[in-house]
Amino acid sequence: MVVDLATLFAGPLAAAFLGDFGADVIKVEHPAKPDPSRGHGPSRDGVGLWWKVLGRNKRTVTVNLSDPEGAELLRRLLADADVLVENFRPGTLERWGLGPAELHAVNPRLVITRISGFGQVGPYARRPGFGTLAEAMSGFAAATGEPDGPPTLPPFGLADSVSALAAAYAVMLALRARDLTGVGQVVDLAIIEPIMAMLGPQITWYDQLGYVQPRLGNRSNNNAPRNTYRCADGRWVAVSTSAQSIAERVMRLVGRAELVDEPWFATGSGRAAHADELDAAVSAWVARRDRDEVVAAFEEAQAAVAPVYDVRDILADPQYAALGTVRGVPDEELGEVRMQNVPFRLTDTPGEIRHAGRRHGQDTDAVFGALGVDADELAALRERGVL
Repeated sequence: MVVDLATLFAGPLAAAFLGDFGADVIKVEHPAKPDPSRGHGPSRDGVGLWWKVLGRNKRTVTVNLSDPEGAELLRRLLADADVLVENFRPGTLERWGLGPAELHAVNPRLVITRISGFGQVGPYARRPGFGTLAEAMSGFAAATGEPDGPPTLPPFGLADSVSALAAAYAVMLALRARDLTGVGQVVDLAIIEPIMAMLGPQITWYDQLGYVQPRLGNRSNNNAPRNTYRCADGRWVAVSTSAQSIAERVMRLVGRAELVDEPWFATGSGRAAHADELDAAVSAWVARRDRDEVVAAFEEAQAAVAPVYDVRDILADPQYAALGTVRGVPDEELGEVRMQNVPFRLTDTPGEIRHAGRRHGQDTDAVFGALGVDADELAALRERGVL
């Protein structure tokens, strides 16, 4: 069982990933202050759609953890749990008497996953932290955008999503260690770190060479041509030439085979230094053809290309259909909701989205009733604002 106390967005998404592969996830929310993701983004008939994705496969309960009675209910819930996921500002759980020492006294096997902006220690630990700040501080924004433009942030929760995957991975490592030792441990995940780990060798480059990666737009310092190109019908394609053989095929396809024989063309860095010339050749060729013609020609030449999709293209694409990447999920409020499926496939133990996010506190009575809290006590706790 996974108990999810977290909000916005890394912690809840990490718990959702665990739920995708069979974990019994219990989402705990404040009785009067639901997870803010219920109100983020577009809604239909007053029902938040982001929550339907983030809350998938979770049972929902409400508890006021700052109330001593609510804290005691959480301890009872955690007595048989495997994992706790929380993202309160460091020190908050300790203030409520729910810190790791207290929780491990109740359940020594519990894996306590603490996700925060800046980690549990250090001068920034108690600052409020969000994925946007991690995208800024990790080096991502500084390296993203056009060379003459400002640092650029992604239009979605990139750092939170990367942290969610990292947290789910950390939980599995901690559970495996528990299998060997019988003892749970604390996972301390700072959102500023996983996205930095995804940015490649920037620290090593600086350490060894004093090199700071600049903003390059869609280009790369490692190879060329590598960019997005506008087709005759106004749609776009992306081209990558990370492999030398692919770069050669692309230039022959676009009618500039003579460039392949240039000495500088033999290395990715050499091609990157001549990106203007290579981009001009590819761009001119692509601009005279519709997107489907471009993609077909690249495929025939065994050169790497991809159409630049929006969500409408994704839903119509046969490869995504073959993989089952998008699926309809049953929902009590909206009937059926289409969303991304689990992000990979296992042959023997495949994951599954069993239902979309449920209503606020929908399972409170069932979950706490199973702990021995009878109907009268539930009613009294609800009257006092604990539930």
